[in-house]
Amino acid sequence: MLRTAIAALLLGMMTTSSLEARWLKGNTHTHTLRSDGDAEPEAVVRWYREHGYDFLVITDHDKITTLDGGGMLLIPGEEVTDKLPKKPLHLCALGLKSVVTPQGGATPVEVLQHDIDAVREAGGIPVINHPNFYWAFGAEELGQLKNVSMVEIASGHPLVNMDGPPSVESMWDVLLTNGKRVYGVGVDDAHHYGLEPPKGELLARPGQAWIVVRAEKAEQAAILAAMERGDFYASTGPSIETYDVTPEMIALTIKQTYQNRYRVQFVSRGKVLQETVGTSATYRIRGDEGYVRAKVLDSNGKAAWMQPVFAAVKQ
Repeated sequence: MLRTAIAALLLGMMTTSSLEARWLKGNTHTHTLRSDGDAEPEAVVRWYREHGYDFLVITDHDKITTLDGGGMLLIPGEEVTDKLPKKPLHLCALGLKSVVTPQGGATPVEVLQHDIDAVREAGGIPVINHPNFYWAFGAEELGQLKNVSMVEIASGHPLVNMDGPPSVESMWDVLLTNGKRVYGVGVDDAHHYGLEPPKGELLARPGQAWIVVRAEKAEQAAILAAMERGDFYASTGPSIETYDVTPEMIALTIKQTYQNRYRVQFVSRGKVLQETVGTSATYRIRGDEGYVRAKVLDSNGKAAWMQPVFAAVKQ
């Protein structure tokens, strides 16, 4: 059984939620024919349900698409689709009570902040989308945003330049190094469920990146609360079997699949502090790292990202 104590280590204390929590796989960014996808909402939901997902957020552009999940939890969402000249400025809004109209602004920071504030006002949780899409913004702008704690660090969309340079993962480390508490999200941003894409466009297929959330119940409120506190990981392949955090150490084991081999990197301030080969790894926290995050890489180019642990200085 998957165990964890994902926690923020702050002033020597560790915060955890109930050990009875469940681990739930989900996707928080996908599209249907209601905006620019190529499949009806029912077909999109069926794909995720049949592929073992526990929850889904359909994020059609500037609208909320609602329907029956057929036994899979559907959380209402929207991709708020703002822009400046040659700069798409998008964010996903999770758990909305009403549609959010793009708010606009004079700069990328102003536009994104206006939209973040509007999402919060509508009862939703904002996630910053694909900063490198058309190279719209970077770590400098992300560092100025308030009241948002999640950014997409892995995306299945082939046109959003997640690997940079600079990569969005490296932007994440800049934010964390500067003391900003931000969690990394993996998404599909899927548009293509079977039909051919427009001529010359690469396929944005489902099942490319996801999150696994640790929540007390398979309910919207519990899942979104777990995401806000960083009780989840992002993945494009590897599955975590156990993950434990104490004030002294971070330890994890990986579920062995196929003939994959694994490496676990413990990262702080953009540098690898320790690398371990195998399906288990332990890092001893010194207390001067600022933060440490674990990254799992498999032998077929897939990865999983645990959320940062913020280490207090040991006296």
